[in-house]
Amino acid sequence: MKGLTGKTALITGASSGIGQAIAIRLAQEGCNIAINYRRKVEEGEYTEKMALQSAREAGRSSVQSILIQGDVSKEDDIIRIVNSVIEKFGSLDILINNAGIQAECPSHEIPTDKFDQVIAVNLRGSYLCARETIKHLLAQQRSGVIINVSSIHEIIPRPMYLSYAISKGGMGSLTKTLALEYANRGIRVNAIAPGATITPINESWTTDLEKQTIVESHIPMRRAGTSDEMAAGVAFLASDEAAYITGQTLFIDGGLTLYADFREAWSA
Repeated sequence: MKGLTGKTALITGASSGIGQAIAIRLAQEGCNIAINYRRKVEEGEYTEKMALQSAREAGRSSVQSILIQGDVSKEDDIIRIVNSVIEKFGSLDILINNAGIQAECPSHEIPTDKFDQVIAVNLRGSYLCARETIKHLLAQQRSGVIINVSSIHEIIPRPMYLSYAISKGGMGSLTKTLALEYANRGIRVNAIAPGATITPINESWTTDLEKQTIVESHIPMRRAGTSDEMAAGVAFLASDEAAYITGQTLFIDGGLTLYADFREAWSA
């Protein structure tokens, strides 16, 4: 992708799943990568190893990396994470707000602390990471890119996962609002919205063939997506190939948002 070589990217929640795939793909494209993880340093180290190996195989031996522990639900951690990236590389060009959690519960029974936790990680954390990145970009008078990893539940309701759906709906508005506010400062803000994707967070159905078959029956393309396919969308939006795109959510969902149940003409 054009314009990524030598840039510095911070990926939150990069120790597994989509975040890990994004770190690997951006390293392949020549980006220096800052890998944020929350709990297990071993998972972050594995992402780093795979990313640097992929960069070397792509002829990008100059790619550098940094591992940064931190919880994006905590403001102090976020400030430390962003400052650590800038201290290491001198700049921060690309922010990928990927860290996310979900909690299953009937909406009338959600404990307040559990609700607050999901919002704090998925939405508040994404805003605070964006805020600190934008401050840096404005101070250095640099252009930059912010990409939020949203979900098809940005627009599709998700019963039993109310806090998650709210957080992703809010992420859509966050994307558009920041994009509009900072477009004339050279800062582009977009999002990807993955559909059903084979990742650890979805192991409740990805590890059960019967459940996976049910999930995929609702997808027009009849299969779940992969983390690599999500990472490809991020690489495009982060690159100069997407230089005239801002404020958009790219749905990468195999057609899931196309009202799949209307494939058969059951209604006039």
